Amino acid sequence: MRPDAVRLALDTELAAVRRRHAEAPRVLDVGGGSGVWAVPLAAAGCLVTVVDPSPNALATLQRRAVEAGVADHVTAVQGDSDALSELVPAGGADLVLGHGVLEFVDDLPAALSQLAGAAAPGGAVSVLVANRYAALINRVLAGRLVDARQLLDDPEGQLPDDTLKRRFDVDSLRSALSAAGLDVELLQGYGVVADLVPGAVLEGNPGAAEALAQLEVAAATQAPLRDVASRLHALARRP
Repeated sequence: MRPDAVRLALDTELAAVRRRHAEAPRVLDVGGGSGVWAVPLAAAGCLVTVVDPSPNALATLQRRAVEAGVADHVTAVQGDSDALSELVPAGGADLVLGHGVLEFVDDLPAALSQLAGAAAPGGAVSVLVANRYAALINRVLAGRLVDARQLLDDPEGQLPDDTLKRRFDVDSLRSALSAAGLDVELLQGYGVVADLVPGAVLEGNPGAAEALAQLEVAAATQAPLRDVASRLHALARRP
């Protein structure tokens, strides 16, 4: 598997969990849907609970878990992130994932409070969010200059009739996590340069895909490259 900045960060965190105690790491994946993150984590020996409002997505999750031979490591719970405290035990997870969730919630502080409360003391919360500046650059390149200006001016990085309630930049993401009582230990880009390379370049050059993956990981924490990545990833710790 090629290097991936987010997976490397999660692997490092889970290795630390295993050093702290002998039991399998407990992971809570909020909005985890069909198991893109949950199934590989279960295959790596974690006990994963996925909370998602979609019964169809959870059915896909369970099918994928069976196919991967990790059904006994995956628990599916139907429900919304704003009711997380009613669905899972407080402080029960070594690692909480909120990937692609914060852009859609109605009440951001409440959602982050729920994620933080689900983590055990000393546990980590991993969030992956849309980056407003990447969206702005994409609109400029597409000639949608009015939308680009809206993304720059709107405090939430939102467009009219947008399906997302907000987009983040490095400062707003760090501030939101800190306001929830979490200590931000890592803030990196995800999709820094990978989307800029044409597929033909990768197909026609042996070793190019591996080189690109290595470059992506190296660039993930380097400002200003990090600051214009497609998405932003943060790993924050509950004190």
